[in-house]
Amino acid sequence: MNMNVLIDTNVILDALIGRAPHHIAAEKILLLVAEDKLNAAITASSITDTYYLLHKYLHDADQAKQVLLKLFRLFEVLDVTGSDCEKALSIPMRDYEDALLATCAKRRKLDLIITRNLKDFAESPIKAITPDDLLAKFF
Repeated sequence: MNMNVLIDTNVILDALIGRAPHHIAAEKILLLVAEDKLNAAITASSITDTYYLLHKYLHDADQAKQVLLKLFRLFEVLDVTGSDCEKALSIPMRDYEDALLATCAKRRKLDLIITRNLKDFAESPIKAITPDDLLAKFF
């Protein structure tokens, strides 16, 4: 079974900067993507957030850009349209950024959103699951 998922920024950052204890599951998910056992996407807006936080963490713009290049090879990057931005306002989710991710996932008819913030995705039109639960249930 090849599932199509959207990965939230927090999971990407867990893997990239080794945020314990979450990095273990996040790294396993990135490995599944690299092995073509999981089709994964991230949004263009997640890319900008990831760059900002990586640059801040690494204190090195060039190194942060190199990491982004690797992400581009690993993940499909979903565009974020003006229509997505508007539709996200009508989803009854508290966090606009998360509503935007959910809107993009819905437009692309993805199966799941992988995130550590399940409570923020309780009203998401696409089911959210934690990295640990994804690994336990499907891998």
